[in-house]
Amino acid sequence: MISANNVTLRVGKKALFEEVNIKFTEGNCYGLIGANGAGKSTFLKILSGQLEPTNGEVAITPGERLSFLQQDHFKYDEYPVLDTVIMGNARLYEIMKEKEAIYAKEDFTDEDGIKASELEGEFATMNGWEAESDAASLLNGLGIETDLHYKMMKDMTGPQKVKVLLAQALFGNPDILLLDEPTNHLDLDAIAWLEEFLINFENTVIVVSHDRYFLNKVCTQIADIDYGKIQLYAGNYDFWYESSQLLIRQMKEANKKKEEKNKEKADAEKKAKAKKSKSGEELGPAEKDGQQLTEPPKAVKPPAKESSRNTVSVKVVDCSGKGAGSDAAARLAAMGFEVIDGGSDPERDQTTVVSTTSNGRVVSRLSAVPFPYTLRILRADDASYDAVIFIGKDYQ
Repeated sequence: MISANNVTLRVGKKALFEEVNIKFTEGNCYGLIGANGAGKSTFLKILSGQLEPTNGEVAITPGERLSFLQQDHFKYDEYPVLDTVIMGNARLYEIMKEKEAIYAKEDFTDEDGIKASELEGEFATMNGWEAESDAASLLNGLGIETDLHYKMMKDMTGPQKVKVLLAQALFGNPDILLLDEPTNHLDLDAIAWLEEFLINFENTVIVVSHDRYFLNKVCTQIADIDYGKIQLYAGNYDFWYESSQLLIRQMKEANKKKEEKNKEKADAEKKAKAKKSKSGEELGPAEKDGQQLTEPPKAVKPPAKESSRNTVSVKVVDCSGKGAGSDAAARLAAMGFEVIDGGSDPERDQTTVVSTTSNGRVVSRLSAVPFPYTLRILRADDASYDAVIFIGKDYQ
């Protein structure tokens, strides 16, 4: 198993990866995907140890061997093809060379014998005796004929070098295999052979490829790099694509519902505000401002009864001496008239209510009104009223 723990990589001020936590387990082939420039190849370099992260670490299960596809096609130009493949298992190749050096000595000592014996034991444990045949099998599977196995790498063509380096990465059954664009420059037969190899491979594989058909054939999980994070999805590329499209549709629907809900809320607030504004116009300026009235509001001037000519605006003046506390004043106030205290007047002979127009003409005379004082209506001196009602004065 290989894992990235809180891995962060910054390039200048930009964070290519930000606290990535992910585990790649045995028996799975992971397709690492993402937009161009998302950092797929860079992440493989971090996992392989070719690139140090800014923060965090990469952990590998102790004793496991990691192998990756080399991208430098000229690195092994001075080595034979078969040796280049065996170099995929660095320790095995090192043992082979140490053994050759010891056995080539003319003055072979006892110490050399002991050392050679130790190397032979380790070599056997690593299936070293099958190393050349295993390397040849990989080369043949990828289309490198046997007569090319002992040529120097510098004599191979570009596509042939790619196949040799791929065989190197696959050699020795590594516990963790990292492949960056392994199908580039491969013919269809080589791709088909590689697909079959990876399907039967029992260890951990992480592969970067733009070939979706290849990913569909070999991958069991997809690791999607997006905005500096990596999200795992079970299944191959097509399954990931369908899942991601479903997620996008769900997000769009959720956003649409949210927008509709916000619009409904805004419309409701707008209607409530309009209703409150209209109510405020009817109730007066104090309630328009949302303030509580600490005193009873003064009675507004009611509209006067319409005559055949016009409407009369009336002021009530209480001359009874009782002011607003008199029965007549109280009843008129209850009818919506503003009552003003006009001083004391003891006369209370009649109980007649008279209403006139602004020119003094009598409109109606109600003789049975139970007011204790006479009401007299005259043309107003105050220009803001059409007439004045005096309580406590006989009507003449």
